[in-house]
Amino acid sequence: MGKHTVQIACDIGGTFTDLVAQVSDGQAHVRKIPSTPNSPGQAVIKGLQQLLDDLHLSFSDVTEMVHGTTVGSNIILQKQGGKTGLITTQGFRDVLEIGRIRTPTMFDVAWDKPVPLVPRRYRLEVVERMGADGEIVVPLDEASVIAAGARLVEEGIETTAVCFLHSCINSVHERRARDLLRESFPSLRVTASCDVLPEIKEYERTSTTVVNAYLLPGMQRYLESLAKELAHAGMKAPILVIASSGGMMKIETAMAKPVFAVGSGPAGGVIGSMRLARLVDCLDAIAFDMGGTTAKASIIEGGDLTITSEYEFRDGMSTPSRFIKGGGYMLKVPAIDIAEVGAGGGSIAWIDEGGLLQVGPISAGAEPGPACYALGNERPTVTDANVVLGVLNPNSLAGGSLPIDAKCSIKAIDRHIADPLGLSRLEAAAGVRQIINVAMARAIRSVTIERGRDPRDMTLFAFGGSGPAHAVDVAVLLGITKVIVPVMSGVFSAVGMLGADVEHNLVQNLFRELDQLETVEVVDVIQYLRHEGALRLYNDGFDQSDFDMRFSADMHYLGQSSELTVGFDPIEIERKGLGSLSTAFHAAYLETYGYQNNETVELVNIRLSALGVRQHRVAFAEGNAGVGAREATGAMREVWFESNRQLMSAKIYPRSVVDTGAVTGPAILEAYDTTIVVPPRCVAHNDACGSVVIDIAPELIGDAA
Repeated sequence: MGKHTVQIACDIGGTFTDLVAQVSDGQAHVRKIPSTPNSPGQAVIKGLQQLLDDLHLSFSDVTEMVHGTTVGSNIILQKQGGKTGLITTQGFRDVLEIGRIRTPTMFDVAWDKPVPLVPRRYRLEVVERMGADGEIVVPLDEASVIAAGARLVEEGIETTAVCFLHSCINSVHERRARDLLRESFPSLRVTASCDVLPEIKEYERTSTTVVNAYLLPGMQRYLESLAKELAHAGMKAPILVIASSGGMMKIETAMAKPVFAVGSGPAGGVIGSMRLARLVDCLDAIAFDMGGTTAKASIIEGGDLTITSEYEFRDGMSTPSRFIKGGGYMLKVPAIDIAEVGAGGGSIAWIDEGGLLQVGPISAGAEPGPACYALGNERPTVTDANVVLGVLNPNSLAGGSLPIDAKCSIKAIDRHIADPLGLSRLEAAAGVRQIINVAMARAIRSVTIERGRDPRDMTLFAFGGSGPAHAVDVAVLLGITKVIVPVMSGVFSAVGMLGADVEHNLVQNLFRELDQLETVEVVDVIQYLRHEGALRLYNDGFDQSDFDMRFSADMHYLGQSSELTVGFDPIEIERKGLGSLSTAFHAAYLETYGYQNNETVELVNIRLSALGVRQHRVAFAEGNAGVGAREATGAMREVWFESNRQLMSAKIYPRSVVDTGAVTGPAILEAYDTTIVVPPRCVAHNDACGSVVIDIAPELIGDAA
């Protein structure tokens, strides 16, 4: 037999770095290792080396590495991006400040406007003006461009955005300015909006381009370092980075356009949920991912991802709601519609000035981690609460590789929560768990109820290291009666990455009233985009038989400032004309807003998602985890269950017990990568894909209501 080869998926989280190896013999193997925030690549190299050693393989046997990372989002959250400048048209330096002239919530007098990533003194104007019709009004003054670049370099600026008025219609000035700056100032990283976002709307285009420039230094250093370290270790395989939209892009693209990878980290789990939902015929589902730092939620509708064309990255709960604007940094890029909240296993519990118990968003992270890790943190976290409540193994996690000191958890809960509030230890720990469950349920409501979707009609897919331990309690709060915990659920975001396709997103501006457009004009744009998409996929090594071209259009009623994106079949346009676009828009508007009218429809953009469909996706149905989980002993443990508000004796099983029959709660299923809680009056069994399916008794839903 020949030596096996292996595909690697790597997901760097705030607390753990997860790796999955898909071996050519069909087996999948996993490894969880604490993240190294100061140098994220160190955890990747260390974990991958351990994983390959276990498989008796080397770095040279790796054929592909798929990478998802939260480095981009963390750079924005922690304000650790490069020192950034902006060069723009004379009179438009304050576009970032003006924004959308609105606040995310009405009457919130305590709200603080996000501080622009580029201070005003580094936003410089140059002499040029392009008309809305693409005609030059004022020629570009190249001397003013050189002067602006020189001033920025003198001020120590390391990266700058270039965004001129109406460059999405005619980019000749912007491209010339970009080239001049790169030629004159080689050390200055330059990002032009025509390369990142050639679309109308000055604020959205400027903000997206600035975020890209802000991320460039940090993301380039990180990805270049990772590639060099992997190459030094002997890996010659290509590195692909998961985009916010759920597709994959080359590492070179991610280094040039990191704004497309801000949502890279959580995208993998949603991709995996979509693939699995199709296999088990649960086409309307909620992907719920709870890790060590954050919890994420997204919905699967009709077996497809829910994609948005813009979102605002902000502190607190970040959600791409089309109804809440002005609270964060605008990114007008394709992204999976994911709500994210600072609620994870490492979220720290604390008492505010009013004497109320709060949990998160600050996290203990990987260093030093929860108090029970005994690495220096003395403040209680959600993980410590779960240890005190008996939910988690009081001795060790991760198959015995991560020792747990339950005494440290008890001390932290007592000192910081129970004693100050006059509560018993169990009441304090249960309060921490309940608060975090409510916060996560709120995140799920933001992508279901606030979108006009009823979560009671959906199945909850729970994954992440902490997700299965909280899934049933969260489901009960939402009226959901079925929870599915996938195989390798603790590293499922990495697993999902192996199910992603290579994707290129292209857009062509076509801002006209629909009834004033000729069909041939739209067809010409479609053909141009199809050609460009095919060219990029050919360069990626795909044959035409592997192409999947998905077209959509951004449209709105005349006079509106925001659009709805509607998918369409280009063949139908060619055969039947543009009437089908109008019909699809009216239907989408009715579904989204609850009404429609007969006003004129404007077509704003034509979009193309050019997918290279990969033939070697991870086979979820086989369920070959190969994780080497330490077998649970079948012992009993006292566990707190929210449904009963008391400690109960629960049987502790290995996860594999469901392979031989159903398990009725109260029970705890332990695996290498996660802990699954089966409360009383719930039944756990497996399905054809090896997932643990938990059926929740209807009376539990009634009790919660």
